[in-house]
Amino acid sequence: MYAILDIETTGGQFNEEGITEIAIYKFDGHEIVDQFISLVNPEIPIQPFVVKLTGINNAMLRSAPKFFEVAKRIIEITQDCVLVAHNASFDYRILRTEFRRLGYDFNLKTLCTVELSQKLMPEQPSHSLGKLVRALGIPMADRHRASGDAMATVKLFKMLLDKDLEKVILKELIKTEIEKGIAPKLLDIVQNMPSRTGIYYIHNDKGVLIYIGKSRNIKKRINQHFTGNTTKCKKIQTEVYTVTYDETGSELIALLKESEEIKVNKPILNRAQRKSIFQLALYAEMDKKGYLNLKIQKADGRKKEITSFSSLQEAKNMLFHITTKYQLCQKLNGLYQTKKECFQYTIKECDGACVGQISPEEYNSRVQTFINQNTYENQNMIVIDKGRNISERSAVLIENGIYKGYAFYDLNYQITNVEILKNILIPMQNNRDAKNIIQSQLRKSKTLKVIHF
Repeated sequence: MYAILDIETTGGQFNEEGITEIAIYKFDGHEIVDQFISLVNPEIPIQPFVVKLTGINNAMLRSAPKFFEVAKRIIEITQDCVLVAHNASFDYRILRTEFRRLGYDFNLKTLCTVELSQKLMPEQPSHSLGKLVRALGIPMADRHRASGDAMATVKLFKMLLDKDLEKVILKELIKTEIEKGIAPKLLDIVQNMPSRTGIYYIHNDKGVLIYIGKSRNIKKRINQHFTGNTTKCKKIQTEVYTVTYDETGSELIALLKESEEIKVNKPILNRAQRKSIFQLALYAEMDKKGYLNLKIQKADGRKKEITSFSSLQEAKNMLFHITTKYQLCQKLNGLYQTKKECFQYTIKECDGACVGQISPEEYNSRVQTFINQNTYENQNMIVIDKGRNISERSAVLIENGIYKGYAFYDLNYQITNVEILKNILIPMQNNRDAKNIIQSQLRKSKTLKVIHF
């Protein structure tokens, strides 16, 4: 659990500043679960430059509660949380100073979104809150007021959690929970999971990630792990300490995220998935008569594949579909073994490429149409899908045929402006698995929308 806060002060001498406004949002990594926003009477005058910056003046604070009157609420909302702020050392120092004056030792672990953004968004020219939110297309109201700045920090932190593929932030939070000795039971873990699409992370009692999975129903899949009898399920049941999750809404994003994060984190129980799951590929080969044949073969990195498949059954089903849709020949595509014409020719569903009745040029043009429509080589495109909630959408960016990464967005200008899209993008590796996941989902899904630019 995170307590994301922003504090406005009177300004003045170091360690003599007083709090004029405080906003705290309690954030569970997915949504805000509690909040506290209040003006505070600092009992000392506000510096004129601060009045000009924030719009908070001495008259506004005369009837506001003094710090000792809100101290209990601050302790309650931040209990068992990691404190998150933009320039956390400043906000944490101010809070500790105020509590020290009351004779209370306020002590929490902290995370600074300035430091996190410098690490996870090194390409950004500025890491000030105002410039970052503009570059990332984050809507911001009430700049230099505690609630506006704290809410912008929540949205920024959510993006930083998405960009943290190594799960450094998450692992640190789990280590903090382990130190407190909180060990949830399997039933409690399942009850806290959402019945939605996303990625789940299984951690052991040292905070180490031991398994990463993807599901269209996270709760159902975790329950299957906890009740299953396979060797992997039994290992999970023995070693699990806690399970965390990231909702994606989009199955495409879930598949891409799972593939990438298994490669980055190398969980011990994901050994099989570290290798490519697409062992078979589709190739176009010219036969002796000049006809292009589509062939399912074991994937070979030295040859240029059109697309690939995770099983022979999937490959054959798809090749039958392609052959019918593009009016190709089952014999030439290896789906009908015969020395004569194919069966489809005898029932007038093949126009005779197998017996030379149409020219290689005419037949090959249909094969090429299929190839052109099922590859995104050299293309610039954005694949749009649903997001994690009703107001959000997801986007996968492909530039010059190269998969760049994905993003979640709320506002249309974040997607129509490619430069802003690149700023909010979670960068990903352009590898064979990613390419084939995208191709496969474009073939299967009816909800994906493609924008070419």
